[in-house]
Amino acid sequence: MSDPRPALLGPAEIRELAARLGVNPTKKLGQNFVLDPNTVRRIVRTAGVEAGETVVEVGPGLGSLTLGLLEAGARVAAVEIDGRLAEQLPLTVAEVGGLDAAARLDVVHADALRVTELPDPVRFVANLPYNVSVPVLLHFLEHFDSIRSGVVMVQAEVGERIAARPGSKVYGSPSVKSAWYGAFRVAGQVSRQVFWPVPNVDSVLVGFTRHDEEPGTAEERRATFRLVDAAFGQRRKTLRQSLSGVLGGADAAGGALAAAGVDPSARGERLTVEDFLRIARVAAA
Repeated sequence: MSDPRPALLGPAEIRELAARLGVNPTKKLGQNFVLDPNTVRRIVRTAGVEAGETVVEVGPGLGSLTLGLLEAGARVAAVEIDGRLAEQLPLTVAEVGGLDAAARLDVVHADALRVTELPDPVRFVANLPYNVSVPVLLHFLEHFDSIRSGVVMVQAEVGERIAARPGSKVYGSPSVKSAWYGAFRVAGQVSRQVFWPVPNVDSVLVGFTRHDEEPGTAEERRATFRLVDAAFGQRRKTLRQSLSGVLGGADAAGGALAAAGVDPSARGERLTVEDFLRIARVAAA
């Protein structure tokens, strides 16, 4: 019995599409196209995508993951910076996925870091370019509070940092900033062999569920993130030293830390996002 699901793109189709468009995947844009339909369906399944909901995808490339999201019945807002790929994507979807799938696709030809308006996506699902994965993820969480959950495929080292907990060797600025918005976890490993070209790094899936409420206001978030950047910009120094530049000197920093209930001799990797927020609130008082 034949599979009733629409076909997804395989290795031959992806290479043919790329040749037709004159696309050579570049490191500059972080382009590594997913060749394996099973991996695409795994990402969609892990993300819990449901029919009828709106999903935002960044960097759809030749359309592998886009077709998987549409196959699940979702509406997809696909943000693509490459003009050739943005123009081709609706044609590929119509050809491979059919007219119904094409009717549920909106392509936004833009730099993802400049996108601030979309039709209220509830999930964020993407194979993110390695060089901009954290900034893009944080940008969409900041500007689209309609996003409740999602899955991103990123470089393993980056994914482990995003999902790290306080005290971990890889806990840092991406960990704290991500935790402001939601709970993040490493949701699986991804073989290098599912990509074209094959990258020289491993990849992971990172899943997240957004908090019902953020821990503070937008102004408090900006103040907290400034402290986070300072703390991890000089992560080997004590907080009293690393935060002195943004808190008016070492003595003022020590006083603010003590008032927030944080040991001035501690280092940033020991603090939760709530700890940094308390420091920001003391400093603003």
